Amino acid sequence: MTIGRASAYADAVDLGDVVARAHELDPREGLRTARALRRLTARLEALHVQRAREQGLSWAQIAAELDVTKQTVHRKYGK
Repeated sequence: MTIGRASAYADAVDLGDVVARAHELDPREGLRTARALRRLTARLEALHVQRAREQGLSWAQIAAELDVTKQTVHRKYGK
């Protein structure tokens, strides 16, 4: 997914719908919602890490914002 598409997807997410789906009695629906949130979170993180790097933030600055180590963020996104 490209940055533009990831950003558009994130902007289109209706959090009210996500919350409602998460409270469904059917655990399968709750699990699908958790999976969708995990994927969305990963896309948002990748999008903003890339934007941060393009704007000159260091790996240490990005890591501090994500509350992880510099090594963790660099290993995950430093390709």
